[in-house]
Amino acid sequence: MSKADLERATITGADLAGYEVEREIAATFASHKTADPAECAPAMQAVGGSSGFAASARIARIISPKERGSSAHMTLSSHSPGDAQQVMDALRTAAERCKTFKDILVDFDYDAVQLQPDPGFGDESVSLRLTQLASFEGEEPVRVPYAVVAVRQGATVAMFTNFHRPSGPNDGEPAAVPKSIIKAQLNKLSKLATAK
Repeated sequence: MSKADLERATITGADLAGYEVEREIAATFASHKTADPAECAPAMQAVGGSSGFAASARIARIISPKERGSSAHMTLSSHSPGDAQQVMDALRTAAERCKTFKDILVDFDYDAVQLQPDPGFGDESVSLRLTQLASFEGEEPVRVPYAVVAVRQGATVAMFTNFHRPSGPNDGEPAAVPKSIIKAQLNKLSKLATAK
């Protein structure tokens, strides 16, 4: 899909009652973020909605509830069919093998990485939870729970992430991406693919 196709296939506030959808800048190049150990990089890159594979087009959105509820960050990336499958394979493998790792660039640690049961979205999907330990000089690390759901539909990869702010209303609970957001986006993507 071209960038214009992705724009047409992206949900707006009109597609999702009770939510606002804001544009965000997204680059098409492969993520250069590195992790220690290196094999864990796909999990860390997915937290940012990206991967180690360049996309021919990529868009990003922030989806926020108008009142109460969970928000989500979403990217849609258009790849070659082979790369789209490799994005999913790399993320699944990293989630299976990595329990802890470090983001080398910003010196944040991640732990409690857990591959979740396959949610069954699209042609294939991967779900994981992990915790970011955000450390600042002289202070105890702040534990931030994250959830990532990646879905491949054809050669398009949709990545959804959500986190719980410390001391927020959901503090202490596992993070989760609202299924209503994922389903609304995949439905719109399917309609465009069928129409093409």
